[in-house]
Amino acid sequence: MKIFTGKVIATKTAKTATVAVERMTIHPLYKKRLKRITKYQVHDETGVTVGDHVKFVGSRPYSKTKKWKIIEIVSEKKGKAK
Repeated sequence: MKIFTGKVIATKTAKTATVAVERMTIHPLYKKRLKRITKYQVHDETGVTVGDHVKFVGSRPYSKTKKWKIIEIVSEKKGKAK
């Protein structure tokens, strides 16, 4: 199983976080570096907030679009009130 690392960009629905994963690709002809961002709907039991960096992994389908589960919070957003 592949473990992805990304930044939480939305937590609007219950037990769901939208996580953006950023990757760099190189254009085959021009060799320019391109930034590509993919958004994933991730199951959230821990209660993350927008701005947190998380690790997530594939799991059983929770819904039509949710097939990922958060395994740990890598770093929390700075200035976050507890």
